[in-house]
Amino acid sequence: MSFTVPAEWAPHRAMWLGFPSHAELWEDDLEPAQAEVAGLARALAGPGGERVRLMTGHPDGEAAARKLLGDVAGIEIVPGLFGDIWLRDTGPIFAGGKAHGFRFNGWGGKYALEHDDTVAAQIAAAAGVDLVANDFILEGGAVDHDGIGTVLTTGQCVLNRNRNPGWTEAVAEAAFADSLGAAKVLWLGEGLRNDHTDGHVDNLARFVAPATVAIPVAWGRGDPNAEAFDDAARRLAAMTDASGRNLSVVRIPSPGWIDGEDGPLPASHMNFLIANKAVIVPIYTEQPGKFAVEMLKQVFPDRTVVGLPSTAILTGGGSFHCITQQEPA
Repeated sequence: MSFTVPAEWAPHRAMWLGFPSHAELWEDDLEPAQAEVAGLARALAGPGGERVRLMTGHPDGEAAARKLLGDVAGIEIVPGLFGDIWLRDTGPIFAGGKAHGFRFNGWGGKYALEHDDTVAAQIAAAAGVDLVANDFILEGGAVDHDGIGTVLTTGQCVLNRNRNPGWTEAVAEAAFADSLGAAKVLWLGEGLRNDHTDGHVDNLARFVAPATVAIPVAWGRGDPNAEAFDDAARRLAAMTDASGRNLSVVRIPSPGWIDGEDGPLPASHMNFLIANKAVIVPIYTEQPGKFAVEMLKQVFPDRTVVGLPSTAILTGGGSFHCITQQEPA
């Protein structure tokens, strides 16, 4: 039976969300990150119109989640086992009434944590759907979908030798056609600087409507990703989707340079999350965040657009989209 991965703006049965659970990983950022994830969970269950399934990965995390969110309507706490909260990458991609799982190797061997390679099976079982196990490495944040079979990705990640050695565009496209129902793959180049995912597309470019892609525009004179943003925009302006329509490109302000211990952190407003009734946008600094929210209100006129802080979550390397996975209705 043929299928395609639904667009993120299609109706959801549930939204899976990872809750920071391991003190040894998050250290001083644990409680701030838990507070930010709790804020995201409340927004999803409230204006977002979602059934939130909050997955914890350790008894300590479960206890903290129940203290913060145990009595909030629309939020179900699901105890599980994971290395960390990045469910977009370790969990399955739902399509065609099944959960499609992939091999996971810690983003090319950088962060191999216990239980992360079992998350897809855990979520499939909790959702009550069959798991289709695909025998190649892929993280959900490496691909974005428009609902008609167009897949957006980056060569930096998908063709990286630390994932599937020997892959070419043609090999990857065949694998995506078989596992994700992809009819057409749109290839971008480099992702964000210092992104340990090797350039996940959900920090760089996102489908926001049919034949429409949002891409950041540099903010400030020292934006470390200005070249990558402009390269992605140029490429997409010359592309068509799976139905042959020319793509429209919408530019959304970048957060600019967000300082980390080893240079800029991979902060991006593209890591927004499209919920049933809202769009939740990660905010790192006030002014560019405000502009990003206002731009996304124009892109999503039928949804409430909410900006929430994500500075503590970012210390772990990602944001709202990275820690969630939608389960289509």
